[in-house]
Amino acid sequence: MILLLTFAFIAGLVTILSPCILPVLPVVLSGTVGGKRRPYGIVLGFVASFTFFTLFLSGLVKATGLSADALRVFSIAVIFTFGIALLVPKFQVGLERLFGRLAALTPNGVDKHGFWGGVFIGLSLGLIWTPCVGPILASVIALVLAGTVGLQAALITFAYALGTAIPMLAVAVGGRQLLDKVPYLTHNTVRIQQAFGGLMILTAIAIATGFDRQLQVYVLDKFPNWGVGLTRLEDREDVKKELQGINGQPIREEDMGKPSFMLLDDLGTAPELIPGGEWLNSAPLKLNELRGKVVLIDFWTYSCINCIRTLPYLRTWNDLYAKEGLVIIGVHTPEFEFEKNVTNVKNAVADFKIKYPVVQDNNFQTWNAYNNHYWPAKYLIDKDGRIRYTHFGEGAY
Repeated sequence: MILLLTFAFIAGLVTILSPCILPVLPVVLSGTVGGKRRPYGIVLGFVASFTFFTLFLSGLVKATGLSADALRVFSIAVIFTFGIALLVPKFQVGLERLFGRLAALTPNGVDKHGFWGGVFIGLSLGLIWTPCVGPILASVIALVLAGTVGLQAALITFAYALGTAIPMLAVAVGGRQLLDKVPYLTHNTVRIQQAFGGLMILTAIAIATGFDRQLQVYVLDKFPNWGVGLTRLEDREDVKKELQGINGQPIREEDMGKPSFMLLDDLGTAPELIPGGEWLNSAPLKLNELRGKVVLIDFWTYSCINCIRTLPYLRTWNDLYAKEGLVIIGVHTPEFEFEKNVTNVKNAVADFKIKYPVVQDNNFQTWNAYNNHYWPAKYLIDKDGRIRYTHFGEGAY
């Protein structure tokens, strides 16, 4: 358990270097202006929110009937509102008074240090942020979505969130110290604050419209190797053995870092697809109706950075080999609650220019049928319906 906590914490630390941090970086940087305690409030709110919603959002949605998208819209509205506050000083004063009264901890009901406003921003940030997760947190999320939330899952999620929060705090505090020490920046604090306000507003609009995803796709297209290897630090045999303990499933030989090239092996009959949502780009398909064709099953989810990096190869294979009898089927198993929304999935499929069939696996039924543990995961099925090759993660194209 100590091993998983350590690597989850380290994985959180290195997230600051990944393209997934780009959409929320302006919000983090906004902690450099305003009250002195604002960065600490943002970090505290972020750790609490990300941990809570990762573990309990699915259950909360089921119990209350609330829409995960509605919660995201509320969080986006919060970030937009604080952006306006940085642009309009009078509005900011009113907002600080509101949080001061709610907290009842500051004299005259004014949150002079910006702590509670920062907490509110952090709470919103933890709900809308979709991190580049590696095998450890992915396994925890899969367990949570399958209805298993234990102490181990909670501790691992908290360790990851804490690791992510530390560099965020360093960026915000470091930026504040720079503002205090550089005369030019000190004299232009108001303009800098307004600039951050504008960035927060643009960030909120980008997340609301899905432009943040398009930005990540653009960045990865221009810098395809950015972030490659950040999640590989978790790809260790000892880590996988620990994960075996928390998910209660056997780890296959190829999962343990041994060669996974098994075209000559027969790994058994491929389980049938069990739809947990709509089919996109195709009428519903069944594997037993695809005999005579080679089928590639790709378990993915649209906010997974590792999945996104594999999509250009899948598109190319589809273009080259579909006419030769290859059928690629994307099984979209959602990592986060809002990824169950078919409209969100349709938009992502369009953004990524995916033309092959995609089926929603919202209830993890096909995922469980394949005893899968990873995003992304590939299962190559021969013309007789037998699995002949598997690969997990990126690479080996």
